[in-house]
This record gives sequence, C-alpha cells and structure tokens, in this order.
Amino acid sequence: MSATSAPVPGPEADRDDAQAPGACGSTSTDELRLASQSDGEGRRVLVLSVPGMHCGACVRAVEDAVRSVQDVLSARANLTARRITIRWRDAGEGVPPFLAALTRAGFDAHLPSEDADGTRAGEVRGLLRALAVAGFGAGNIMLLSVSVWSGADPATRDLFHWISALIALPVLAYSGQPFFRPALASLRHGRVGMDVPISIGILLAFALSLYDTAQGAEHAYFDAAVMLVFFLLAGRVLEAVMRNRARSTAEGLRRLAPRGATVVGVDGSQAFLPLEDIVPDMQIRVGAGDPVPTDGQILRGTTEIDTALATGESVPRSAGPGHHLLAGTRNLTAP
Repeated sequence: MSATSAPVPGPEADRDDAQAPGACGSTSTDELRLASQSDGEGRRVLVLSVPGMHCGACVRAVEDAVRSVQDVLSARANLTARRITIRWRDAGEGVPPFLAALTRAGFDAHLPSEDADGTRAGEVRGLLRALAVAGFGAGNIMLLSVSVWSGADPATRDLFHWISALIALPVLAYSGQPFFRPALASLRHGRVGMDVPISIGILLAFALSLYDTAQGAEHAYFDAAVMLVFFLLAGRVLEAVMRNRARSTAEGLRRLAPRGATVVGVDGSQAFLPLEDIVPDMQIRVGAGDPVPTDGQILRGTTEIDTALATGESVPRSAGPGHHLLAGTRNLTAP
C-alpha cells in the first residue's frame, strides 16, 4: 500500500480533561508551547480544557474571547468535551495570551489530562447529592401543599406555608448551587448564560412565595421552586452521564488507532515507524487483521476491507490493486 497523506496528530482527538482548579494560573507559556503542535504551514494548534462551559452562550463567549487575541486564526469549542481547539500564527517562541483572555471572560483553562475518571465521577456524585436533597424537599413540601389545597383553614394554611418556606430555603441554598454559582460568575463578567434566567426564576418564585406567606395570602409556590430545581438537576445528571459515556466511547476508539506502520524500503527491507514519520509515497505493509494506518492506494494484494469505523457500512468490501483505502479501516483477509 502506498501512503497518499501523512497523518497529522489530531489535536481534536477526544481526550479526558481533569477539571483541576487553578490550573489556568499554573500553566506556563513554555508548557503551552510544548503541548502545542505545528501543522507545518507556520501555524500551531493547541487543545485546552475549559471546564466552566455549560451552555451555548458559554461556547460563544469562550470562542469570542480567544478569537479577539492577536495572531489567533481560529478557535473552536466543544461543549460535550468542554475543550477548545486554538490555531494561531506562529510568530515566535511564545504563545498568544489567550489564557489571559479566557480569564478576563470568566473561564479557567488548562491543559487536558488523561486521568480524569475521578473528576468526572465526582461531578456526577455532587449532582446526585443535590438531586437527592431537592427530591426530599420537594416531596415534603408537596405533602404540605396537598393539605392546603384540600381546604385547610387559614391558620393551618399559614403554618404549612411557613414550614414549606423553612424546608425550601436550605434545599434551594444547597441544590441550587450548580445553577447559582455559574450564574453569578457570568454576571460578574458581563455575560448572560443559561444559568442566569434559571437562577432568576428560582429566586423570584421563592421570594414571591415568601412575600405572600408573610402577607397571609392564600397561595404560595415553594413547591414549584423546589420542583423546578429537582427537574433541572435531573436533566444535568443525565447530561453528565451521557457526556461521560460519549467520552469513554471516544477514548476507546482513539486507543484503537495504530501507533505506527510497517514501511517497506526500496530494497525490500521492513521497518516499523511511528505515524509521525510516515510521509506520502512511502510503501506500507498492512497485515491481515491490522488497521489501515493512513490514507493510501493498494499496490499489491487482494483482500476484504472493513470500513465500518470510517463509513458505517457493516458489510466488508473487496479491494485490490488501485483501490483507495481510508485510515481507520481494517484489513480482514490477506496482507
């Protein structure tokens, strides 16, 4: 097989990111330079983890902050992985000050880490605890509300409203933190993310109910405020679980990628070289059962190719001299 294009180490390959606090300030320019990759055309590429991204508004704010930095050519954020891929013009030894720009926009950023299982599990556990507290509070307040709706006398109604307020206050203070903290950070930096209207709705519902309770009004909505937090947290938990599953799947696929290829020399000798050293017009031997390491064209041999990973087609197709192969497909029957 003749290689037609040399593989470039993928900066957007899915990697787990540890949400280490304070990592933005501890990452030096030299570390960022070493972690970046050159594309061979006077540009460099770097992937950063931005754990503070929670919604589409956050994605836009992160991308706009990085794009405003001089020499930055492009910035593409991935909300699922909470990462951003930055390309910039390589004008010297350093890197553009995009970390400072992200900090001014209210986002911490750091280099991705492969060891993030504990961080992701801790995030889900924290959300589950908040969900459990919200569910417990919502259940108890709903029990009191049923009594009020059933026609309790004014004195009993007011008492149940005050008890509901005493339950709702600590529940919202604890379970609402996943929404209140990002909302406060957004407002401090002049942004309005998804968590801002959510927090406003929760606080207004509680404040109005507290005012009505103090005035002896007939209706209060503590149950609505707590149930809103409960259902929103349920959505956050499902989102976090599905994101972790997607990351695990992507990581598994990334580990299936070959690390190198067997190159056949002009004299017929064979040598295993890393992918970074493979260049166009090299001849590569792909054994039966091995993945195809680069895009290329078959010179000799007839076989069947599994293209499911590249195209989704489950039925292997026959291939012989002259056929074009895609990196990531798998040779099945013959070298």
